[in-house]
Amino acid sequence: MTDVPRAFSCSPATSRRVTSPRRSRAWSRGCATALAHQTLLGVTGSGKTFSVANVIQQVQRPTLVMVHNKTLAAQLYGEFKEYFPHNSVEYFVSYYDYYQPEAYVPSSDTFIEKDASINEHIEQMRLSATKALLERPDSIIVATVSAIYGLGDPQAYLSMVLHLVRGERIDQRKLLRRLADMQYTRNELDLTQGTYRVRGDVIDVFPAESEREAVRIELFDDEIEALSHFDPLTGEVLRKVPRLTVYPSSHYVTPRERVDSAIENIREELRERLKELRAADKGLEAQRLEQRTTFDLEMMMEVGYCSGIENYSRYLSGRQAGEPPPTLFDYLPPGALLVVDESHVTVPQIGGMYRGDRSRKETLVQYGFRLPSASTTGPLRFDEVGGARAAAIFVLGHARPLRTEPRGRRHRRAGGPTDGASIEVEIRPVRTQVDDVLSEIHRCVAAQQRVLITTLTKRMAEDLTECLQELGVKVVTCTPDIETVERVEIIRDLRLRASSTCWSASTCCARGWTCPRSHWSRSSMPTRKGSCVPPVR
Repeated sequence: MTDVPRAFSCSPATSRRVTSPRRSRAWSRGCATALAHQTLLGVTGSGKTFSVANVIQQVQRPTLVMVHNKTLAAQLYGEFKEYFPHNSVEYFVSYYDYYQPEAYVPSSDTFIEKDASINEHIEQMRLSATKALLERPDSIIVATVSAIYGLGDPQAYLSMVLHLVRGERIDQRKLLRRLADMQYTRNELDLTQGTYRVRGDVIDVFPAESEREAVRIELFDDEIEALSHFDPLTGEVLRKVPRLTVYPSSHYVTPRERVDSAIENIREELRERLKELRAADKGLEAQRLEQRTTFDLEMMMEVGYCSGIENYSRYLSGRQAGEPPPTLFDYLPPGALLVVDESHVTVPQIGGMYRGDRSRKETLVQYGFRLPSASTTGPLRFDEVGGARAAAIFVLGHARPLRTEPRGRRHRRAGGPTDGASIEVEIRPVRTQVDDVLSEIHRCVAAQQRVLITTLTKRMAEDLTECLQELGVKVVTCTPDIETVERVEIIRDLRLRASSTCWSASTCCARGWTCPRSHWSRSSMPTRKGSCVPPVR
């Protein structure tokens, strides 16, 4: 393993005089004395993120920064990468481009199968985040509320890690079997993340958490002769190392012994549940449950996993009834710092996600689609999130105390470089809104400025984009159909003026992130029901 920095250090280039040193020391003392909750209030642009960066530098603890959507997480990820260029800053969000959980609608007797589309790039970044937490004490993880959902048990994950040392003796067949148990697949034609290939005594593995480097294991008579990192595209050897560690290709890998034990426990619960259903004269529900669970058990016996395996996570992780499932919080080292950004939105969202998931799963259990243990495998409650950390900082731009805000010390940032008091708000008639938008765009383009336009619906954003493109305006649109990584690239291009000067976004994408240095902002159709964002100039 290469030497890495062991201390957080803000880059001198970003060390602006935004935060009062005395105030930063007060927050740091609160963290050092294990003060459970601190709240930081401040308007947009007042330097709250840089204030948090100063606290991280002073307390020197690994930190989890949690926000409520992917776009805001990407913005914070970029900012912390600027503040801590020599430390490990990682990005942990949901890896689903599309996700439809299984559900049952009793009123119409409709069962909806689980359907999902996984983004491989985001999955790689999630694996990189947990690897950083396990290897580096100077880690900052920027995450969405995906962090409260079930993840593989860290003890099972660590038990599957493969350590290799030059000069160590190892049988090639056992090594290949171990890679298969870690859910790596063999591919001799295309070496991509999560695959390996074998060429005689040379084994090339592309770790699932790595973005650009693969590892090469060279054997001679069952002895590891050389270990190296290489470029999978060109084949160039980048460096040779005396030892290396290969992490599993999924968070959900589980040793075979634990899978076998879980199968027995699931069968025991199935027998008890079938007795209850038949005693209650629910033959249809009993038949449905027996058929679905038996099929899942056969899949787990043959290949080690099944569709919807998260419903059995209580047994696979070895947790007792009533215990929360393993999440990203279980990967954090003791004494880590939790920062909840935009907490006036994030905290209520955590409660809503828990209650929504619990209601859906209780319906599935009631009508025989899942075992009762499945209802306890949902996301964490807020009290479980707060109790997992010794110190937490809640950051919000809300002036009034919230019912969901935990009690604790409160700090206030009254102003900053973009003080909200200087913003002028205008309300203009709807009938001339397109002409107003076009005239303001031309004015901003002449002054080499940028424009942000938000609309009420996705269709309105697309139509407005098409209209402006026909009028010769360089404009891009951001809607929920655009994938996470592409959406982040659009924001970056707008910040750098790389491809456009105007951005049209629906409100569901615009909610929660800071305007990317735009000089004029417009909310179309502000008189429509449900629109709550006025035009801002």
